[in-house]
Amino acid sequence: MASTDTLAPEPEKTAPPPEASAPAEPEKAEVLAPEALPPESKVTVATPPPDYLVVADLVLRVLLFASAVAAVVVMVTSKQTKLIPLPFPPFGSTRPAKFTHSPAFIYFVAALSVAGLYSILTTAVSFLALLKPGCSTKLLAHFVISDVLILGIVASATGAAGGVAYIGLEGNSHVGWMKICNVYDKFCRHLGASIVVSLFASIVLVLLVVLSAYSLSKKIPQ
Repeated sequence: MASTDTLAPEPEKTAPPPEASAPAEPEKAEVLAPEALPPESKVTVATPPPDYLVVADLVLRVLLFASAVAAVVVMVTSKQTKLIPLPFPPFGSTRPAKFTHSPAFIYFVAALSVAGLYSILTTAVSFLALLKPGCSTKLLAHFVISDVLILGIVASATGAAGGVAYIGLEGNSHVGWMKICNVYDKFCRHLGASIVVSLFASIVLVLLVVLSAYSLSKKIPQ
């Protein structure tokens, strides 16, 4: 009789599957941060903004030169010759009218000529100050003093020439000075135009004095 105690076959032991090896991490490429990159060598020269006060000063000095030259040219070319009737023979005489016949007009031409020469020199200095910003306080102080001096000369010459021209236009019955502009009309028109241009030059000089004083005040530490 067969034995019932036959051993059951043991189940075959299966080897556990090999663990999947973790994938190898890819090699990280070394990436430099943007700030780690060497900066490009760029040399930038900072251009300072133009000083608008210096530009205005330069423009005003050019206007001063133009007005001074125009006033002198108009005054010098004011010669006129007229035939003046006389009550006795030869009953007529040609007489010229020139600016050299009045000391006031001679002073006017001399003063405006000085102003024109002064404007040339100061225009050159102002142009150099525009090329090299940062005017010194001493230069501005010299501008203020010299502008006031030239303003006084031009204003006095304009007033003297204007007074004589007014007498030529209206006369003075109290002292027996007769008007001449009814005879020398062209001469008087030249005088009037020259005096008006000189008055414009005086206004330009006033603006220059104010501008130079304002620029000087900005240089003074508060």
